[in-house]
Amino acid sequence: MRESLERRSFLLTLVLVSIAFAWVLIPFWGAIFWACVVAVIFYPLQQKLKNKFGDKPNRAALVTLLIALVIVVIPALGISYSFVQEGVSFYQRLDEGKINPGKRFDDIQNAFPVINDLLAQFDIKASDVREKISSGAATASKFLAEEALAFGQNTFSFLLSLGLMIYLTFFLLRDGQYLIDLMVRALPLGDDRERKLFSKFAGVTRATVKGNIVVAIVQGALGGIILALLGIPGALLWGVVMAFLSLIPAVGAAFVWAPVAIYLYATGSWIQATILVAYGTIVIGLADNVLRPVLVGRDTKLPDYLVLFSTIGGMSLFGITGFVLGPLIAALFLVFWNIFMTEF
Repeated sequence: MRESLERRSFLLTLVLVSIAFAWVLIPFWGAIFWACVVAVIFYPLQQKLKNKFGDKPNRAALVTLLIALVIVVIPALGISYSFVQEGVSFYQRLDEGKINPGKRFDDIQNAFPVINDLLAQFDIKASDVREKISSGAATASKFLAEEALAFGQNTFSFLLSLGLMIYLTFFLLRDGQYLIDLMVRALPLGDDRERKLFSKFAGVTRATVKGNIVVAIVQGALGGIILALLGIPGALLWGVVMAFLSLIPAVGAAFVWAPVAIYLYATGSWIQATILVAYGTIVIGLADNVLRPVLVGRDTKLPDYLVLFSTIGGMSLFGITGFVLGPLIAALFLVFWNIFMTEF
């Protein structure tokens, strides 16, 4: 009786201490999560370097970390900074009246009279649409400006999180296998199940990040290049927006370049518009169809509808981190239920 009471008391205390420890780490969960993501992605490279360097795990982990910084972290910081700067510039031009979204809508409306008939069928006033477009553009640009200001004010917090992420990534790369074996021993889910779950976590994380981020970067870069060549203002801003929208299934970069092409047709720039439509359909569109199957393995690919809902839901709950965390939770959900149906 006493031994049973002691066991239950210890387990209760263990749960409480674990919850308290997790609560302490809440301010840094973003840094911890992205450290795990980077470590998972570059772990195969670290293993190859470890075999090359022999009995020098610190050197292998350090070289892998430096490669990750050059390939992922530094470019992401540069793109983010440029995006914020472009967003602030766009807000200033909009505030000064140099950009008038309402007038752009009027130009499209005049060039395509069928729009008036279409709006009339749904009992929608063109003036209301014009006002919504103007207010939406103002709200979006103001949001970018406020985020830029907040970023400047929270620079120390951001640098601290970045430093912690880099610091933790090194140890996850160096001691990753040991930590996995330790968790397999500690967790009471069954060793085979736990290894299956960890394998699924690694596979989905690599597939999601490589598939989504690489495709998004390629599509955003291709879109930004063609917009710049065609002389569209804010090409860098719209390129990053296209990259961001490419992370969301069923949306994609066409959400940006298609309206731009329509406006070019409306203003009489037929050659530019045709080039943009052909380029967007063939080059930008095929980038997803060609790269994603190569980067995302079949074993880790989720149904498209599940990816859509989990990505949007994850981003609404966790912000930009949700585009990885949402599909990851969905994949683990499927794995748990698969294990349940198979074994129970």
